[in-house]
This record gives sequence, structure tokens and C-alpha cells, in this order.
Amino acid sequence: MSLVQQEATSPLLYAILQLVLQQDQQLERAMAQVFGAARPAVGLQSQVVWHCGAFLRKLNAYQQLAGADASLADTVALYFAVQQQGAGDITARWQQLPPAMQDGCPDWLDQLGHTELGTAWPAERAALAQAAPRFIRVNSLKTNRDALQRALAQGGIQSKAVDGVDSALEITSDGALFQTEPFKLGWFEQQDAGSQLVAAALPVKPGSRVIDACAGAGGKTLALAARMQAKGRLLAMDVEQWKLDNLQQRANRAGAANIETRLISSSKTIKRLAGKADFLLLDVPCSGSGVLRRNPDAKWRAPMRLTELRVLQQDILQRYSKMLCVGGELVYATCSIFPSENRAQIDAFLASRPDFQLLSEQHISPATSGFDGFYAAHLRRISELS
Repeated sequence: MSLVQQEATSPLLYAILQLVLQQDQQLERAMAQVFGAARPAVGLQSQVVWHCGAFLRKLNAYQQLAGADASLADTVALYFAVQQQGAGDITARWQQLPPAMQDGCPDWLDQLGHTELGTAWPAERAALAQAAPRFIRVNSLKTNRDALQRALAQGGIQSKAVDGVDSALEITSDGALFQTEPFKLGWFEQQDAGSQLVAAALPVKPGSRVIDACAGAGGKTLALAARMQAKGRLLAMDVEQWKLDNLQQRANRAGAANIETRLISSSKTIKRLAGKADFLLLDVPCSGSGVLRRNPDAKWRAPMRLTELRVLQQDILQRYSKMLCVGGELVYATCSIFPSENRAQIDAFLASRPDFQLLSEQHISPATSGFDGFYAAHLRRISELS
């Protein structure tokens, strides 16, 4: 990075980090606030986003090098020095840091990772310390991968196909992706390739009755709608109305006319749908351990509440699964790489629910796939609950 680029980037980076580290704002909201006020050019905004992620992914390492009494401004200055290859003795000092700190891993997370994954943890930890590739999902309701790739190239944005994920492109160049004509036309959505694999694990069909019961922002809902060819009923549910409102806007742009949104206002919302779904996606709340490279600020808040999360996950599995008809199929999914949130939850569920059987499962590892980390278990309901 040149001195001119650093001088342009540093004030915006510092303003965002103040909100995240000193006022405990989420990174995404802090960036929106700062960018909304400063209105930087698209290129500068992209640089700031990159540096925010790079700084926060390895925050504890930069703090250690800067010293115990260093201010945030001093630590940011140290960070930029590290970015300059061969900057004094910093490279040598970096190599002397413990491996977990070089990977930007707080002690509590390192201990948890070793407990959950054992010898597999260091590789996952290192993968989560890297910048995440940028993936998009081709919206097959409006175009195909080759046509989208050509259209993006005409706008100066380069991409490549992703092996093993037919719906995915990896963006390999900088550019204002969301200002392109293909985006305005609804030809794609930004979605990690691993997340696309999770959506594809539920074998929905055109004309099916499908429920996405923890829809959230709706990335997987939109992927399901495309695979249904927008035919049949796709009910997207969540406990937060603003997420469903945003999803409806995205569905309109994507041409996913079969999506209906419904707020989960009480347990009665779930009970009324008993036996109504042919296919059910339960993308449950989780630790987010598989997506820490995209949400690096999460590492520097309170440790993950795994005990509470596991109780919630099992409750959702037990209650929401009753929306599935006999013969119907369910995918239980998390964006976690921790077994206690994944296969352990499925084993506990099956031990108490003989009306279900496990068909298959996927463990999507950042270290081996290059994608975000996910888990997906594919189950079938084989009888009524006695």
C-alpha cells in the first residue's frame, strides 16, 4: 500500500474500529454508519472494508506488537507497518508470537477449538484467519452461469466457476459488484459457496410445499426458490420482521414469486403448520464458528454461549420438525464447525425421535474446501410420532 492510499484509508478505518471496539457495534453496522456519513468513493470503500477485516481477524496480534499501553491509533499505525513488507524488525517479532495469536485467535476460542476438534483445530484456525473469497450464486430463474459471467466481464468484473458448486461463481477482481446491471436485474445474490451447498442438500422440487423455518436474511430461501423454479409454496419464517421484509424485497428482484413470509409470533405459529411441509430447512442459530473470517469482530466480544445455543438448537429441532409430513425430508444446518452443535445434536434428536432417520450429512471445512464452515444433516420422517 502506498503512503497516499494509507492516508486516505486510515481515518475511515479508525472511525469504524472505534465504533466496533470502543462502542461494541457490529462491524457491518459500524461500516454502514461511517460510509453513510463520509460517502467515500467505491474504490476507497472497498479498501477500507478489506482492511477492517484484516485488522480484526488478527486484532490480538497487532495489540501485542503495539504494546500494552498502546492506543487504538498506535495499533492501527502498527497494523499498517505490518502490511509493508520488510518493515524494520516487525516481521521477526511477528514470527515470535504464539501460533494461535498469529492466527488472531483469543485464548477462550483456542481452548474451545481444541476441545471440539482436537488435532484438526490448528488447520481450521489458520483458515479462519484468512480473508474470505467472494462468491455469488447465479439466479437460475433469470439466467445461467455462462451468461452471468459474460455480463459481469463486460462491466469489468472477472469471475471463475467453482468446482463442485454448479450455482457458484468466485469474484476474482475488484469492482462495484452491486452497482452492476446484472445485480439490478436480479441475476445473482452474494452467497458463500458452502452456504449454496447447504441449500442444495434439501432435494426440493417444483410444486413442493417447502418451509425455511429460520430464514434470516434469506440467502438459502432464495436458493431454494430457484431450485423449485418458483413453483409450489415456499414459506420463509423468522422471529424478526425486518429480516422478512428485506427478504421480500430480494425475492421481488430475483423473480421468486413463490416465496411467502411469515413472522413466528408464538409457538402457535409452528403448531398450526404441523404435518404441512414436504421439505423443511432448519438453519438454526449457532456459534458462527465457521464464518468467523467474515465476522471477525465476533471473536472479541463475550465467548460463545454454546450451552444456551445447544439448548435452543435441540428445542428447534424437536418442535419445528413436527411441521414435516410423514415421508418428508429435513435438513438441519449450522454455520458452525463444532461437533457439539452438529452431529451431537442429530444423535440426541434421533435418540428421542424414532420417527426420523438420518440419510446423509455434510461437514464443510474452511481448511479443506476454502469455503465458509457449515454442517448439514439430511433426515427423513418415516412415521408419525407415537
